[in-house]
Amino acid sequence: MTIHEFVVMPNHVHILLTVSGDMSVEKAMQLIKGGFSFRARKELGFQGEVWQRGFSDVRVVDEQSFQQHREYIEKNPVKAGLVNLAEEYPYGSLSLKKQKRTGAEAQFVLRHLRHD
Repeated sequence: MTIHEFVVMPNHVHILLTVSGDMSVEKAMQLIKGGFSFRARKELGFQGEVWQRGFSDVRVVDEQSFQQHREYIEKNPVKAGLVNLAEEYPYGSLSLKKQKRTGAEAQFVLRHLRHD
């Protein structure tokens, strides 16, 4: 399973993922939901229900569809009025990518400063 994009909204989650040939979408969602619930109980002591039953899925049929779904997920917090720019929303893959990029840039600068 490969997770391409995700965003955690106040009352729902969007995930763009690819499942391998030997895994179903249902199994992938079971792993994601079960893993998160386990950690919420163990690490946070959360005792309530985290997820509703079931999920909705949309099949991506081609590259254009993939890009449209990626954009929809990235822009969902803006559409919901939570932020002005998608990059400002901290609970999604776009924010993680920005953090990694910023961290990589900082490491690059530090490496070059040490060599001067």
